[in-house]
Amino acid sequence: MLMEHKTTSRAEAPQMHFDLTEEQRQFQEMAHSFAENEIRPVAPDYDEREEFPWDIVKKAHELGLMTYGFPEEYGGTGADALTQCVVTEELAWGCAGITTAIGGTGLCATPIIISGTDAQKKKYLGRFADTRKLTLGAYAITEPGAGSDVASMRTTARKVDGGYVLNGTKQFITNGGLADVYVVFATVDPSQRADGICAFIVEKEMGVQGGKRERKMGIRASTTAQIHLDDVFVPQENMLGEEGEGFLTAMRTFEHTRPDVAAMAVGIARAAFEYAMEYSQHREQFGRAIARFQAIGFMLADMATEIDAARLLTWRSAWMLDQGLPVNKEASMAKRFAADTAMKVTTDAVQIMGGVGYTRDYPTEKWMRDAKIMQIFEGTSQIQRVVISRMLTGW
Repeated sequence: MLMEHKTTSRAEAPQMHFDLTEEQRQFQEMAHSFAENEIRPVAPDYDEREEFPWDIVKKAHELGLMTYGFPEEYGGTGADALTQCVVTEELAWGCAGITTAIGGTGLCATPIIISGTDAQKKKYLGRFADTRKLTLGAYAITEPGAGSDVASMRTTARKVDGGYVLNGTKQFITNGGLADVYVVFATVDPSQRADGICAFIVEKEMGVQGGKRERKMGIRASTTAQIHLDDVFVPQENMLGEEGEGFLTAMRTFEHTRPDVAAMAVGIARAAFEYAMEYSQHREQFGRAIARFQAIGFMLADMATEIDAARLLTWRSAWMLDQGLPVNKEASMAKRFAADTAMKVTTDAVQIMGGVGYTRDYPTEKWMRDAKIMQIFEGTSQIQRVVISRMLTGW
């Protein structure tokens, strides 16, 4: 999420309300309209062809949907974390793959907002926010041998006169090879693990090379690829924070982005539930609509309940971010529960529809494929449980 960090004690924080403001409703309506009219009609085609949706991303950029969460002084509207979750749910209701393509730039911008200098924010957030030209961003932390264990990364940053030279390969990078600007994490000394990690703003023209593009189960409209850094020189002024602070920047980024991923999962689950609900009220077997059979009715009841619970956990974590409260545990709870809910709800939607739900003639199989990645990226559901348990026990 694209929010500046504030500090407020729990005792001082205002009470949370469950109604949206008029401004948040307007954002919700705009995002829903964009999803319904621009995303949904083309989503199956982009999914089938596994192509990056340039036209849709450009339209989203022109509307400010890629940068509205930036602080106003850097070209955004200053929308809070809760508003961003509301918008993300609507976009993901349209298509999670296209939403990921749209959101990749915001993911890149988050560590710049968190750890960047004023000059870095003006330069790079300003480029992202300039609607006259589309500038894509990417966040590069995962490696072939360093996924959940971020501290084991092997991409190196060697100090030289005037900056650093980066060498290594990053994997599973959203917008990889397409992005104009990358936030790249590298270590000055692998033996230092977390203490050696640094974050850098790296422009594509500095020498970033696109690598293998992944052929994925879901979110196929989003480009996921390797990037290679071979003796890429990055000037000192492009380091985010101080040397050795990259791991902290990465962890703080995840605190801000996990509620947004949770919102994406809620959007997928809601889309599948709505479709299965309508289908079950019209599909007849044994002389009546299948929704009237208890087996189906109970499935629908559980789906609706779990979607509501996932949304409430998501909104709570976003609201806490907006209050400047510690949110590591709550963000992981929201991400874990919403991701698992999306997988369960989409699976049940396919089951309710039976054989036709398993075919590509209906959208439920796509939502089921898209849902799976929610349990994997931005920290697997198992990693979220590790975070939650450590926060609970203090170990």
